[in-house]
Amino acid sequence: MSFVDHPILIFDGACGTNLQQMVIPPEAWGGCEGCNEALNLYGPEFIVRLHREMLDAGAMVVETDTFGASSLVLAEYGLQDRVKEINRLAVENARQAIAGRAGRYVAGSVGPGTKLPSLGHIEVAELAASTREQIEALLEAGVDCLIIETCQDLLQTKTALVAAFEVLEAGGLELPVLVSVTIEQQGTMLVGSDIGAVVATLEPFPVFSLGLNCATGPQDMASHVRYLSRNWPARISCIPNQGLPEVVDGRTVYPLEPAEFAAQMHRFVTEEGVSVVGGCCGTSPEHIRALADRLAGVTPKQREVCR
Repeated sequence: MSFVDHPILIFDGACGTNLQQMVIPPEAWGGCEGCNEALNLYGPEFIVRLHREMLDAGAMVVETDTFGASSLVLAEYGLQDRVKEINRLAVENARQAIAGRAGRYVAGSVGPGTKLPSLGHIEVAELAASTREQIEALLEAGVDCLIIETCQDLLQTKTALVAAFEVLEAGGLELPVLVSVTIEQQGTMLVGSDIGAVVATLEPFPVFSLGLNCATGPQDMASHVRYLSRNWPARISCIPNQGLPEVVDGRTVYPLEPAEFAAQMHRFVTEEGVSVVGGCCGTSPEHIRALADRLAGVTPKQREVCR
C-alpha cells in the first residue's frame, strides 16, 4: 500500500515542545540554541530519538525537522548557506528512524518562515526563491510527501504551492502535497482570511489534502473542519495543538489530556470525514498513542461535498 492509499494517515506529534522536554547538551546546538534545525547537524541523535518515540507510539508519518530550514530563517543563525545539507540530513534522520518499519513515511516539512508577503515583510520573488531552494533539497533527499504547514498568509501559501508544483514538474515527479493552514482563535488566519477564502483560493491546486494545524486545540477547529467537510473536494487534515496554551507558574503548558484529544479527533474522523490526523504544539508520544489506539479499525465518514 502506498502513502495515498491509506484510509487514515496518522502524523506524529510536536517537534519543538518535545525537544524542550529533552536534556540536550549545549554542544548539540552548535552555538545555535533555539534553532531546532541545527540539531540535524550537531545533535542528530535527539531528532532520531524523537522520531522513534513517535513511531513507537503509532505514528505512520514523521515530519522532517525542517520547519524553519529555509535560507530566510536559517540566516538568523548564520546557517543560510547550509540549506541543502540541513534538509538532506533531516531526511536521513527520519529515514534512520523508520528503517525496518513497513508502511511508515517521511513528510518534508515546509514552514511559513518569519516574513509574510501580505504584511510587506518580504517580496514574493525572494520568498519564492528561498522556498524553492528548500523544496528542491527535500525532494532530492527523497521525502515521500511535502507538507506546507502552519500557513498564516494565503499569499505565502500560494507562493509555496507554486514553487512546489514547479519543482515537481521540472523533475518529472509526482508526490503528494499537503497544505495545512493556521486559523487563530478569532476565526481567521493571521492576515484575516477565513476558511471560505482558503478553500476558494487553494481549490485550483492539485493538493492531496487541505486542513488545519497549530494555534488552537481541536475544539476550536470544529467549525472550520465542518466547513471543509462540506466544501473541500479532496482529503482533509487536522493536526491541532494540545488545547489552548495556559501559563502556570511562569511556564506555558497545554491542558488537553491524551484520551480527550483522541476522543475529539475520533469525532472529526467519524463525523466529518477527516482522514489525515496528528498533533502540533504540546502533543506528546502519549497523545499519538491514544490517537492511534482510538482510530484502530476506524474508517473516515464518506462525505458529500456541496458544489
